[in-house]
Amino acid sequence: MRRRVGPGKGTKRARHRGWVTVYGHFKTTCPPVGNPPLQRQSHRTNARRNRDRISPLPCGNSNGWRLVYSCRVPRAGRLTPVRRLSIVTTTPDLLEALAHTVAIDDDAGVELADRLPPGPVLSWVRDGAGLVGWGEVARASFTGPGSLHRADQWWQALSSRLRIVDDVGVSGSGPIAFVSGAFDNRLADTVVVVPATVVGRSRGSSWLTSYESGAERASDGDSQLPPIERPRGPGMISYSDGSCTATQWRAAVAETVRRIRAGEAGKVVLARDVIATADETIDARFLLRQLMRRYPSCWTFLVDGLIGATPELLVSRQGERIAARALAGTLRPGQGAELFSSPKERAEHEYAARSVAEVLARHCSSLQLPDAPELLELPNVVHLSTPIHGLAATPASALALAADLHPTAAVCGTPREVAADLIPRLEQMDRGRYAGPVGWVDTAGNGEFGIALRCGQLDGNQLRMFAGCGIVEGSDPDAELAESVAKMVTMRDALEADAGDRSWPDR
Repeated sequence: MRRRVGPGKGTKRARHRGWVTVYGHFKTTCPPVGNPPLQRQSHRTNARRNRDRISPLPCGNSNGWRLVYSCRVPRAGRLTPVRRLSIVTTTPDLLEALAHTVAIDDDAGVELADRLPPGPVLSWVRDGAGLVGWGEVARASFTGPGSLHRADQWWQALSSRLRIVDDVGVSGSGPIAFVSGAFDNRLADTVVVVPATVVGRSRGSSWLTSYESGAERASDGDSQLPPIERPRGPGMISYSDGSCTATQWRAAVAETVRRIRAGEAGKVVLARDVIATADETIDARFLLRQLMRRYPSCWTFLVDGLIGATPELLVSRQGERIAARALAGTLRPGQGAELFSSPKERAEHEYAARSVAEVLARHCSSLQLPDAPELLELPNVVHLSTPIHGLAATPASALALAADLHPTAAVCGTPREVAADLIPRLEQMDRGRYAGPVGWVDTAGNGEFGIALRCGQLDGNQLRMFAGCGIVEGSDPDAELAESVAKMVTMRDALEADAGDRSWPDR
């Protein structure tokens, strides 16, 4: 049984000069890992200094107390964001269980999405290969500066204590963690989920990883596969404006162009959202199946309700090999020649490719980039693309590399700090985990992370869809709006695969 760490029965509160510190009471069989439980702090300075001292796992003694979060107390009616620094849940017997990976006889003609049972599921799939998972043995969320790096440290601490038998021995076999990072760690959580069961497929091999107790040893992996099930579509779909109307967003683009021409920034990426509402609860497996079929060259992902098919590989680490694919510059299908010759689109792409290469150069002994970008043609858009390859010179995991890269100029802008400050003021919305890193990491630090693009946040019968555009000096508000609509086609097509008449808020 999973026990949650957090406020509730047995919770203690300590107040000190404008801070509330909450210590969660818990019982677990996990042995102590990392820092000891915090003691009560007597004043704000100590609380602020110690608020990041969070154990990677709940401490093992049943009378222990651990800092769950610190937050500002609202004063004079002012609401301030709660900064939950860490929330961790694990199954009580996680460290006693055996993480066992076995080879399975998997029909390559069956989509990995069809292997998923009902309920919360996870995905990272491209060209029929990748990873899907379900269930949870551990989950953690992190907010605030360095949240992605703290997520990496937590996973390293946990994975180093797991009991593992891996009969397959390839990248992605053994225990893995799915990660979805916040775009702005001041506003949203970075989420890490360790699934109870994973099915993987790569280069002709298929495997299943599960956590087994001493009394529940599985005879083979094939017997643990759920029956193949074809989920139903969501029915009729209607659309409505999200945080702003199309007219308001065009005005935001115009204001951004004005600021760029005034010299405040070189590039700023603005995003918008549209709400899709279905007649019935939207089955994530239905969307995954549609995305995998329609966009096989993209990475189809699902972590904690954030679902999409991203064309942009933020970073991949497989042993010493590091790779990335920078995307920026977009037009409609069939306009590749115009895209390649456009000074505006080439300038936007140059910002993005340079921002990725500069970070990876710090971690690589050698780095290879083409002299000119390539064209990446997708069903709904065509992009300028720069593939980047390098050899690792540091032990940084795929998640740590993603943390260093985020946010790139492709989703934020340049200079990065200036653009990051302008975005929430101009967009007037919280992106959540849209445009953040999303992917997986294994116990050896191998993994793949994309940028959460062409996606939406799933919640019951609603999907909050996102799209963003890079704004530079030559941007036109009408053209940028049209680009955002084209990018949302990815999720619209998946939703509408069996739907009837729809209305789209193009006003």
